[in-house]
Amino acid sequence: MSENESNTSKNQAYRVLARKYRPQNFDDLIGQEPMVRTLSNAFKTGRIAQAYMLTGVRGVGKTTTARILARALNYKTDTIDQPTIDITTEGEHCRSIMEGRHVDIIEMDAASHTGIDDIRDIIESSQYAPAIARYKVYIIDEVHMLSRNAFNGLLKTLEEPPSHLKFIFATTEIRKVPITVLSRCQRFDLRRIDAGVMVEHLQKIAGLENVEVEEDAMAMIARASEGSVRDALSMFDQAIAHSSGEGDGKVVAENVRSMLGLADRARVIDLFENVMSGNIAAALTEMKSQYDIGADPYVVLTDLADFIHYVTRLKYTDPSISEGVLGNAGGFSEAEKKRGREFSDKLSVRVLGRAWQILLKGMSEVQSSERALAAADMVLVRLTHAADLPSHEDLVKQIKSGQIQSGNTASSGSATSGARVGSSVGDGASTRHLPSSAPVQFAPQAIAANDSKPVEFEAPKIVSENAEPQPQPKPVTQNAETQKPLRVVNTFDKMLFLAEDRRDLKVKTFLKRNVKLVECRSGYLEYNLVGNPQRENVMYFSKKLEEWTGIRWALVISQKDGLPTIEEIERAELNDKLENARSHPAVEAIMKAFEGARIVDVRIRAEQEEMPIAAIEEDDEEDDDASDNTGSNDDLDDFFE
Repeated sequence: MSENESNTSKNQAYRVLARKYRPQNFDDLIGQEPMVRTLSNAFKTGRIAQAYMLTGVRGVGKTTTARILARALNYKTDTIDQPTIDITTEGEHCRSIMEGRHVDIIEMDAASHTGIDDIRDIIESSQYAPAIARYKVYIIDEVHMLSRNAFNGLLKTLEEPPSHLKFIFATTEIRKVPITVLSRCQRFDLRRIDAGVMVEHLQKIAGLENVEVEEDAMAMIARASEGSVRDALSMFDQAIAHSSGEGDGKVVAENVRSMLGLADRARVIDLFENVMSGNIAAALTEMKSQYDIGADPYVVLTDLADFIHYVTRLKYTDPSISEGVLGNAGGFSEAEKKRGREFSDKLSVRVLGRAWQILLKGMSEVQSSERALAAADMVLVRLTHAADLPSHEDLVKQIKSGQIQSGNTASSGSATSGARVGSSVGDGASTRHLPSSAPVQFAPQAIAANDSKPVEFEAPKIVSENAEPQPQPKPVTQNAETQKPLRVVNTFDKMLFLAEDRRDLKVKTFLKRNVKLVECRSGYLEYNLVGNPQRENVMYFSKKLEEWTGIRWALVISQKDGLPTIEEIERAELNDKLENARSHPAVEAIMKAFEGARIVDVRIRAEQEEMPIAAIEEDDEEDDDASDNTGSNDDLDDFFE
């Protein structure tokens, strides 16, 4: 045999690790002990259900578990002829079931067989006894893809199947499966595999494959797999191929990091320290450096969020427990755990919580952006500036207690003019200062602590340190009876906007159609009624106005003419637009071309557009050949372009 033929034979015989080391029995399943214990007890007592629902993320072993379960249901050897989960010895039907070619084990992909016709075939064939096995088993993968009619057609057979029939469903979208189907199945949620368990599994396979792997490389693959065994084995297979042509073929962390676009966890913690200490320049430099060596900005922010979660958990969990649980879950080294404990002692939950929220929003921005690095930089800038800001509750307390005042520095060290805003994390951390010449002055009465309705208040003012103190504005008054804050309405436009804001069509129509304004100020409205509105409408308007503003209004019907109603003004504006449209040459040409047409509306597409767009209606008795009477179509082409 030639060398080329030998290589071809090897390539054809090779199986990827995910298939080669696929579990063959319940002992081979990792991380699914609760399910194995339940099935073991059920098989021992003979409490075998007619249908099972397996759910979980991709790659945790749903289809494999379904095949193992079908093998256990049909297990038969020279000494055992009954359902059992003790199937370490290969039985009569085991090999063909695990290879997916047994005549009585029907596997169906619901993604490509979604209709009622496919389910009808199952129902018809289910009446026949199995050919050679004990049970006829239907394994339906991605069952949530079935149509509604298919689910409905399956219900009766699923609830009362023949004694020789079993169903095993698998899905990644359990919420899309109708509750009527779920109630007829025993449900098992396959868990994500813990990173520590995944590392042990990879080390075992590395020994079987005679491959030397660094511990850090194993941890990276386990963390990147996100609990999916299939993903972990696929990445491990790729890492072996990536390293096979270099040196001794050892899988090292640097190669895995480069292959997967991962960030160095130690450098991510350095980035976290730069961000928390307010050193924006160092944070941006570190992000660019990691990006240059192949790290994905989204992955960097994800690792940053993982570390923030780890540090936050350490504040509430005993260190020994946190190291055991969080260390395995996150794949942290001893040095990383030590730094995490240091940050946990220095940073408050408020700072960590705010950083977490900013990162969650920023990660989605980076993922959807075409310029991932630029988006990540902006997230870091926001994160750095917000890391040490006081919370809203602290600001309210400081404002109410008078700690934040014009030109004065709070005695408690709050963030006022000239006060340091930097964090205490790290040595030589840069600090940020508000300009001493422009302290921020808040109006204490602007904050209503427990009011949910809008309250009008003055915006913060920038004043000079040497300027004389300005008189404080009067606080917003309240209704003595209701204790509700007032909504200041001192113009007719604000009154109309208030009706729109409250979505009260009745008040809005009354104001636009029946009110000619004479005078309007806070608590007083003088107007002229037109259109003979019903008395109930006037009373309703008065009641709502008092309810919305919190004060009693004086509504005076005047004998003066007053201004035109809003409806009259809008109608006049429309008429002007119609007249302007009729005088336009292009519109005139259209009106002549389509006999009986009329303009019903005018819409301006853009301010710079000279010609309005006119909506034209044609008569029902329009001449079909009217278009033949037109001359040149240049103006019309420009109009419709």
